[in-house]
Amino acid sequence: MRYAEKITHSPAARATAAALLALALGLTASPALAAPPTGAATKTPGTHPTATDTTGTHPAATQTAGGPLDRYYNQRLAWGSCRESPDDTVGGDLDKAGVQCADVTVPLDYAAPRGRTITVAISRLKATETRHRVGAILLNNGGPGGTALESPPYIREAMKEVGSRYDIIGFDPRFVGRSTPLDCGWPVSFTWFSAGAGRAGFDRQVALSKGLAEKCRATNASVLPHVTTRNTARDMDVIRGALGERKISYLGYSYGTYLGTVYTQMFPGRYDRMVLDGAVAPGDYGPRLLKGTVGENERALAAWAAWAADRHAAYGLGRTRAAVLTTIDRVMARAARAPLTIGTAPEVFRVDDTHIPMFLFMGIADDTDRSRASLAEQVSVLAEAAKGRPATPSPEFKEMLRFALSGADSPSGSAQMAIICGDVPAQRDPELYWRDIERTRAAHPLFGPLTENIGPCSFWNAPRENPTRVRHDAPALIVAATGDPRTTYRSSVTLHDQLPSSRLLTLKGANRHAVYGEYGNACVDTKVNRYLATGRLPSKDEVCVK
Repeated sequence: MRYAEKITHSPAARATAAALLALALGLTASPALAAPPTGAATKTPGTHPTATDTTGTHPAATQTAGGPLDRYYNQRLAWGSCRESPDDTVGGDLDKAGVQCADVTVPLDYAAPRGRTITVAISRLKATETRHRVGAILLNNGGPGGTALESPPYIREAMKEVGSRYDIIGFDPRFVGRSTPLDCGWPVSFTWFSAGAGRAGFDRQVALSKGLAEKCRATNASVLPHVTTRNTARDMDVIRGALGERKISYLGYSYGTYLGTVYTQMFPGRYDRMVLDGAVAPGDYGPRLLKGTVGENERALAAWAAWAADRHAAYGLGRTRAAVLTTIDRVMARAARAPLTIGTAPEVFRVDDTHIPMFLFMGIADDTDRSRASLAEQVSVLAEAAKGRPATPSPEFKEMLRFALSGADSPSGSAQMAIICGDVPAQRDPELYWRDIERTRAAHPLFGPLTENIGPCSFWNAPRENPTRVRHDAPALIVAATGDPRTTYRSSVTLHDQLPSSRLLTLKGANRHAVYGEYGNACVDTKVNRYLATGRLPSKDEVCVK
């Protein structure tokens, strides 16, 4: 999802992110942002509320004014340049757009606020329409593990006229991006693989998952218990206080909808306007993130196959939808016998049947022509390799292969898994996963072994807090596409039912994950912006059409 998919809001990075991160990862991790101290912002001291969600609440989370968290809520932020070095193009672009950056200091462990601290990197594009300023809106692009430091200029563009009335705040959650980093030194940057066609592939996945978990424990045992969504929500409230805001608004995509929901449950009364796009109900969030999405993904793949069939002259994958799907079956069968060879020296990739379903899954989260063309090019390369012919990937596909099959971006995968595994306990018996895979394989041979597969969380230490459940109503605008193959439409409807005061804005007919400001649907964008401008939810649920 933007937890199996992360949004990157820069034109140069969109294509790569759509391909690489359709399962929602941050691109890289780097040392915490050290903004030059060009002057502290003037603000009024923030207050920290009582966290009324008592499900596993840390003692320090319920401190009242005058408690040990005061120094975090009342800290003065040193706003300055976002550019970390001469070759930091992201920071340079933010500077040119008028964005400032700062570090927010937060406790590693909210139960021990006088102990070790870490930093959370934030960015701010200040409101220009100050007479009608609404307040600050925080952004989360999904993941877990997605960055948002770079996003304020693009969100302001999506917000149109109302954007000038907000301080738009991007932030990299704890241990992500420019915040204090986490790196387990993994040999792969990605963990969402299929079990493949048989037991041998599954056994390889069990060994890989166990090894990744052990490596994280060996390198970051003292940190891992604190890499959680609930702690990120606590960090968000510290950010609110450090900004001097009584309430904050919020825009979250995919996993970011779960984070937003957690914030509403832990800090009721401390939020204003909430937009949750591609929403996941808390009960659907956990280590088996993809479970229950097979139908949506098969339908999205079939729609893509029909598109590719209409363009057989360009891609050579088959003249009918069935023929294109047969091409994929042949590629899978060949890759199950022996890995396919992609690329030429010095960079050669070996791709087998545990990898290909993940590449397909990544490519069908967006039904725009550009995304479909990108997937068609990738399948064409795989088909050539399956025939034993030279297979040269495009630069985009090569970047995806490098990301998925090497440890070049290990911090991204480490952070994502640490958050998921720290949030919700996983089933630990590998045989349970194998039985589920075998049970679904007959009906769903391609995506069943992917969505039911084991992962590192099965070998992780148990979470210290109980998972968050919805106990308080929250007025939010939930945006969902009916064919979303990541966070299913059913999950958005479930969250809507759990939050009676919310409203559901449905986009019919789109196989798309994340809509507002991303998909180009004027109906959705207009309705979201109307809510952000007025603070009034629609009187009833609304529908837009692709």
